[in-house]
This record gives sequence, structure tokens and C-alpha cells, in this order.
Amino acid sequence: MLSNSFHLSCSHIGELFEDLYGHPLNEGTVLQANARAYQALEASEQAAKAALLASPVAHFDESGIRCNGSTQWLHVVSTALFTYLFTCAHRGLKALESEISLLKDFANMAVHDCWPSYFTFTGPTHALCNAHLLRELQALIEQGALWAAEMKALLLELYHATDKGSGCLSQQQLAPYLVRYEAICRQAQEQEPPEIKRPRGRSKKSKGRNLCERLIKHRQAVLAFAYHQQVPFTNNQAERDIRPVKGKVKTAGCFRTQLGASHYARIQGFVSTTRKQGKQVFQELKNAFDGNTFLSPLTQQAK
Repeated sequence: MLSNSFHLSCSHIGELFEDLYGHPLNEGTVLQANARAYQALEASEQAAKAALLASPVAHFDESGIRCNGSTQWLHVVSTALFTYLFTCAHRGLKALESEISLLKDFANMAVHDCWPSYFTFTGPTHALCNAHLLRELQALIEQGALWAAEMKALLLELYHATDKGSGCLSQQQLAPYLVRYEAICRQAQEQEPPEIKRPRGRSKKSKGRNLCERLIKHRQAVLAFAYHQQVPFTNNQAERDIRPVKGKVKTAGCFRTQLGASHYARIQGFVSTTRKQGKQVFQELKNAFDGNTFLSPLTQQAK
């Protein structure tokens, strides 16, 4: 817990034990405990993964970390009850297609940001985080984009019409919003500067035109929260579940090995899930070393 959930470095854990008990805890003991916990939590992680794959809605996100002098990525799949974390050298398609990824096997509603790699997968139904879109729209508003102000107002109207993203609208109720949405997209296409063709490589487009094209291409994903009651307005669930790694990296500096990062991911995923389920974290970690956590019944059901 001290190394993972509370973000202490091995040296600080040693100092804490010396201050509390008069005996320092050496770094090797901490690393060995993490390794044992990693092995002990394998079955619990499998149970959490199975529960996430069966969930009608799951949240996906990723965040960069420093590991052994290079940039790695921590990926998260989560719901209000379960968290699964894994590390990979890649952010995009290679990570999402890897053996340890869940997206390639997920067949329900996937909430995420507009990273193109997510849309490669046709199994899930996609829903976009509107908080990201509102931030992009606000940046354009500050540059004088009139259409962006109208689109932001429309999304916020829908947010309140759906009881802050916790409800949904009928097709009849949605119809006037869809008409406005399409009209604003046409307005954006007229107001944004045209793309500039280049002799080589991709054409150059303004940020506003890029956003407009995404809003048109992924309209169903943008408005998924209004069509489906279980889909929230934002991807805050995944962002909350991946945020602790920032505290870990800020405190400890980086992960020294890929294995250490993997240890952190599994243990932190279990700690997060334990807290979501209202269980006592320290007791459940002790139970894990005995081969029996609160997730053990789910593991038996999967068999």
C-alpha cells in the first residue's frame, strides 16, 4: 500500500519504518513484497477483467509515464466497481491490440477520448468524452470562432436536458437538436479556412476544421450520452482511475524497470477496485497472500 497507493519511494518507506518502529526497511524487502503481491493478485485481476468485459459501459484512457529512461503508457479500463490497469511501450493501436488489452474483446459501450486508435475497433459502440470537446470548443471561442460558441451551447443544453448526462432523450426529443447540430457543422465548414494541399504529406488544416470534421464523422459517439441512459457525458471515471499514477511519478520520479511498472499497475488496479467495492484495502491485500480475496468467487464463476 505504501509503495503503490500512497506513492512512497522505497527510501521513504524505509525511513518511515525506522521512525515508527526503530528498524529501517530495506529496498529489497519492499520490492520483494511488491513482486509477491503481483503474483498473488493475478487471479483477482482476471476476475476484474472478466467483469469489465461483461459491463454494458466501460471507460478507457491512457497516460504517459517515465520508465527506465523512456516514455511508456499506463492504460486503464474501468467502471464504478472495477479498475484494470496495464503498461505498454505504446499508446495507440499496438497497445490496444496487445494480448493484455481489453478493447479488442469488448463488445459493449466504450467511453473514451477522440484518439483515432480507439475507432479502429468495430466490436464496441463508441462514446466520446464531451469534457474534452468542450475544452477544444472553448479554445476556439477565445479565438473568435462563432460556430464553436453555438456548438458548446448546444452540448450544454443537451447535458441539462438529459439530467446532467444521467438520462436520455427519445428520437422525437432529439430531432430538433440534431437539426441544430448539423446546421452548426455546416456553419463551421464555411467559417473555417480551407485545408491547404501540400505536394507531399498530409494537407494542413486549422484546429477548428479538424474538430469540425471529427464532430461530423463521430456524431453518434459525441451524442451517445443523449441516446443511451447508461452513457455519461464525460469520461471522468477513467480519468479519476488513472490520475493516481501522476502522484506516484511526481513523488518517486519514475519507474526504474518495466517489471516495476507492471507491478504497480496490477496492485493499484486491485486497490482501486477494492475501494470501489467498499472493502478494507489492507485486509484484502493480506487475504491475497493467502490466495483468497473478495474477487475469488468471481474467479470461480468464470471457471
